Amino acid sequence: MPTRVIAHLDMDAFYASVELLRYPELRGQPVVIGGRGRYAPREETDPATGQTRRRFARLRDYAGRGVATTATYEARALGVNSAIGLMKAAALAPDAVLLPADFDQYRRYSRLFKDAVRAIAPTIEDRGIDEIYIDLTDVVAARLGDREGADDADAEADTWWCAREVAAELKRAVRDATGLTCTVGLAPNKLIAKIASELAKPDGLTVVTADDVPTRLWPLPVRRLHGVGPKADARLRKIGIATIGQLAQADATALAQAFGPHYAQWLRNAARGIDERPVITDSEPKSVSRETTFDRDLHAKADRARLSRIFTTLCERVADDLRRKGVAGRTIGIKLRFTDFSTVTRDLTLAEPTQDAAAIRRAAGLCLKRVDLTQRIRLLGVRVGTLVHAD
Repeated sequence: MPTRVIAHLDMDAFYASVELLRYPELRGQPVVIGGRGRYAPREETDPATGQTRRRFARLRDYAGRGVATTATYEARALGVNSAIGLMKAAALAPDAVLLPADFDQYRRYSRLFKDAVRAIAPTIEDRGIDEIYIDLTDVVAARLGDREGADDADAEADTWWCAREVAAELKRAVRDATGLTCTVGLAPNKLIAKIASELAKPDGLTVVTADDVPTRLWPLPVRRLHGVGPKADARLRKIGIATIGQLAQADATALAQAFGPHYAQWLRNAARGIDERPVITDSEPKSVSRETTFDRDLHAKADRARLSRIFTTLCERVADDLRRKGVAGRTIGIKLRFTDFSTVTRDLTLAEPTQDAAAIRRAAGLCLKRVDLTQRIRLLGVRVGTLVHAD
């Protein structure tokens, strides 16, 4: 049976890198993606030379409560990472360039890089706009051919040598198709491959085999395991576990008492690099949603006209997303976050699935009537679930 070879391919600072293709003069500078369209670059004429040049907004120009979508590595070196508030980012890097997100462009480049990968290795699990898992087992086995009678150690070494060659080919194909770089982690499963890709960013290629787990993974903080969040990390530290290695060697009974038997078993397996999940090529979306966080808190009465326009636009965008994906949904839901950060959701199930913006707006409006709107609103969202194929 051939050695299982799984790759995790992650585009490097994807949104920012796409923007640098459009604005190459920004290469090497700290650039942050976030904010709204009013922060788009403006062309102006230099009165001295008569030449046209672009003027970019800076983080110090930003006012609002938006968050950074992503940032170039130069901005990250200054402490600006994705999901950080833009006002906080402005305090850390006031001279960083600020660009609004252009999701149409990002989706286009996402399709380009995934098509380039599929031409070489078709077994792909889509994990979002900028990352995928790839099962390379059959591709590597086919390139190695019949290895009957080969020494096990030699066969294993040849497998990972060939896998590295395939991964390098994937990186070249992505760059040729998009002009962008990516990082690839190779491992015997998805869990290790994901960590491996994070060890060599940007533009890296890392192999971590099962034998490498004690030396490569165990010294890392336990938080590097995907599935261990801040709360679990804090609880693990309370019982003296800070690294993946310490978790791998922890007492099973103590873990079960702290986390329950199921999660405790997952923690032990993950720390030892055990992960049998397959690469899933046909996952279906469970829901489609759109939401927005306001620059200032809005009141249901004082800002009724503005809220109504935003609400309608969200419904129209969800309807567009449904049509583009070829699905319709029966469950219409809303999400509101108030000034005190409390969040409420309401939903309504229709008799028939829909992808019509007006029908979604009517149902979402009925949901809205079931919410106490005395507090100011900071976030509003619309969701459509219980999806079926539109045909």
